[in-house]
Amino acid sequence: MNKKMNLLVFSGDYDKALAALILANSARELDVDVTMFFAFWGLCLVRDPEKATSDDKTLYEKMFGMVTPKGPEELPLSRMNMVGLGKQMLLEMMEDDKAPSLTDFLNGARKKGVKFYGCKLSVDVMGFKPEELLPEVEIITAKEYLSDALDSDMQLFI
Repeated sequence: MNKKMNLLVFSGDYDKALAALILANSARELDVDVTMFFAFWGLCLVRDPEKATSDDKTLYEKMFGMVTPKGPEELPLSRMNMVGLGKQMLLEMMEDDKAPSLTDFLNGARKKGVKFYGCKLSVDVMGFKPEELLPEVEIITAKEYLSDALDSDMQLFI
């Protein structure tokens, strides 16, 4: 039976999302089953920028949807973002080192079979529609997440 790792991704910061996806991809390469549970700001990582909609939303949900990041490349840095200048410097340093981008790590995790879950309460409160998220994202409750986490060998909160 394979080892299992569970990551709760609460942060909507580029560098923290990068760390979560590096761990997820690396664990899959070690044949570890990986689940990622995205809550609140973490949901921005799995928003499909092509599918953002304001249809059938309240005024607050429409406003919130307009100001939150739509997909991985819009996420800010957690520190030293400096209105995007810090993130641009990080991206250039990553490119100089031929490091994959956040989107590359996200797509790698998708291809490697990492299971993606979105927190139902977070989706509802933030006004996101399930169809605005990547197709691999299954919406589950906190109780369902906890059941999965309790069966894991390793749980990480990012």
